[in-house]
Amino acid sequence: MGKLTEEQRQQRARAGARRKALQAEEDDRRQEEKREQWQREGMYLSREELIAGHPCRGCGEPILDGLGDRPPLLRMTSEERAEYDAEEARYKERHGECRAHRWTVSGSRTQHCGHCCPPPPMGEEQARAIAKILFGHKTDKRDLNDWHLTLTCDHTVRRTQHRDHQHYSTSVVQCPTCGERRGVIEAALVGPTEDSDGKVQQERLATELRAAKAKLERQRKAAIKTEQRIADIAKELGGTQG
Repeated sequence: MGKLTEEQRQQRARAGARRKALQAEEDDRRQEEKREQWQREGMYLSREELIAGHPCRGCGEPILDGLGDRPPLLRMTSEERAEYDAEEARYKERHGECRAHRWTVSGSRTQHCGHCCPPPPMGEEQARAIAKILFGHKTDKRDLNDWHLTLTCDHTVRRTQHRDHQHYSTSVVQCPTCGERRGVIEAALVGPTEDSDGKVQQERLATELRAAKAKLERQRKAAIKTEQRIADIAKELGGTQG
């Protein structure tokens, strides 16, 4: 096979990105269908049922198994590792094709499938912690970047995200034109959300420049110390040889 041209490489990359986006879209759709099924069939456990020891209504396995948290792999005994491997094989046999995350609850070892098993109800402390994260502070618009997203339906949308993210982190978004959730094929960074005159961008660049200069100065000082130490060692070595 001959060497691909630049245009062929770009076409292949675009095709791969579309396949990946379509897969993410399908996974999102099937998970939403699951959530609707769990709600329709009353599969979510109440907090009281969870504490009473009711099993998962998705797979029938216990949620609170009383076995305690599993130790890290590197600290397992040979018996614990054998038990872990057996449970891992059993899990993959049941959920190997589910393409979903796993979850457990603190103090238990039984793993549950994000596609098959409804998540357990949150405790009050956990709910407060999540609410604090979601609603405890307001994001300054100067800290947001605009992204231009191309979706699997070929529509484009504009979304914002905190500038700390180097890549757009959501693989499926709501398309206002289709009225459905679509996979993201391409995400192009537009720039600061509120920066009509470029001041925010200039301030960021100036901050990065100051940080880079400070780092360079530290490296120069360290290099001078190293050079001085080398010279002192060479001087001492010359004196002993003389």
